[in-house]
Amino acid sequence: MRWLAPIAASTLSALLLCALHAPFALAEGIHDHDHDQGPPNPGARDPGVRAGSAAAGAPLAALDGYEQSYFLAAQALFITPEGIGDGLGPRFNLDSCAGCHAQPSVGGSSPAVNPEIAIATAYGARNSVPAFISANGPVREARFKTHPDGTPDGGVHDLYVVSGRVDFNGNASGCSITQDDFATNLAHNNLIVRIPTPTYGDGLIEAIPAAALAANLAANGTQKNQLGILGRFNHSGNTGTITRFGWKAQNASALMFAGEAYNVEMGITNDLFPTERDETAGCASATTPNSYTLMNAAAGVNALSSMEMVGIFVRFLAPPAPSASMPGGAASIAHGREVFASTGCALCHTPGFATGDSTVAALRNQSVNLYSDLALHHMGAQLADDIQQGEAQGDEFRSAPLWGLGQRLFFMHDGETQDLVRAIELHASRGNSTYAPSEANAVIELFNRLSSNDAQDLLNFLRSL
Repeated sequence: MRWLAPIAASTLSALLLCALHAPFALAEGIHDHDHDQGPPNPGARDPGVRAGSAAAGAPLAALDGYEQSYFLAAQALFITPEGIGDGLGPRFNLDSCAGCHAQPSVGGSSPAVNPEIAIATAYGARNSVPAFISANGPVREARFKTHPDGTPDGGVHDLYVVSGRVDFNGNASGCSITQDDFATNLAHNNLIVRIPTPTYGDGLIEAIPAAALAANLAANGTQKNQLGILGRFNHSGNTGTITRFGWKAQNASALMFAGEAYNVEMGITNDLFPTERDETAGCASATTPNSYTLMNAAAGVNALSSMEMVGIFVRFLAPPAPSASMPGGAASIAHGREVFASTGCALCHTPGFATGDSTVAALRNQSVNLYSDLALHHMGAQLADDIQQGEAQGDEFRSAPLWGLGQRLFFMHDGETQDLVRAIELHASRGNSTYAPSEANAVIELFNRLSSNDAQDLLNFLRSL
């Protein structure tokens, strides 16, 4: 369990001892869909990951000194690996937040060199690497569609267990649990994978008023109807409020996102999720919950838990800065932005909103150029993962925010492709007896009709974000 009380920013900067390096190699993801679209616009090509330094990873510009100190402390926790003595396991995918959220900077998405390979056998662990995990493929989590009895599952099945592991902060050599049977579930089409969503600008996303989201979804009704675009929001089952984080917009807040990830990805229990996911005796060696707010009246200490601090990190993390001229030049990017709107892409990937009131000045009345309506859309049978989360059905996904896309490596919820053109194609899908056709079909048809020059400008614009 890790926690930090507020500390001066100058002291906290010394905690940032880890560096994440730019990846050197790329790899194909798994391809398990039968899609309809052929290659459009043969003259247009994905410009690739935008060159230059990462234009991401900084705190919100308007944070005051005290808030910046919290951001730096939280960033250190986001980077720091967790050991068994901190509560890692008994089942886990990785041992740090930054392992999943690394590209192009801390807080982003999957790096090119997959840390899920090395962690499988680290510190004496006896795990096998599942077939859908590769050294140069994206970081992935696995979910099973159904339980063995045929009832719906949908939950995360962690890749690895702590059995045999003797690490820097604990000993699980006596633990005897084993990995789930990923090979059989994959062979029986009962397994789906997802990659990490970037956490950039999450505090700004959280601060968009629900009324603004609803008004935007209702806007341009005639055009949306002509293109077959519907959209709806996922909601909290208890409060009825719009949920907006995750591939299916299943989480309501940055704090909920952090608490769930702590428990699901690293097996670390916390004040939001205090129960171990596997309670086998001898496998959970730390106090439950592992991450908790420390209250010690005698010492005058009231320190936030590491989970709460990570929630602060993603809440105060600034969105990526777009490029005005790369790739293709300013004129190409400006024209591509116009094409993005004229083809209907902007009807789901809404360019921007404004935040409302907030207790944090840096989040108050700010522009949020996220390129998403944060709504769910039916994406058709061939992209469906058959997982229901909240009100989101098996073929519904949140419009992914596009800010930072210029330096992203892997696309779609499963990391199926690294090619931006292919990612656009994958938005088109037929329906079947279970699912309606994709709401994006008409928009993709308009994209396919673009001239090569127009299509290239659109791709340049997307890679400028």
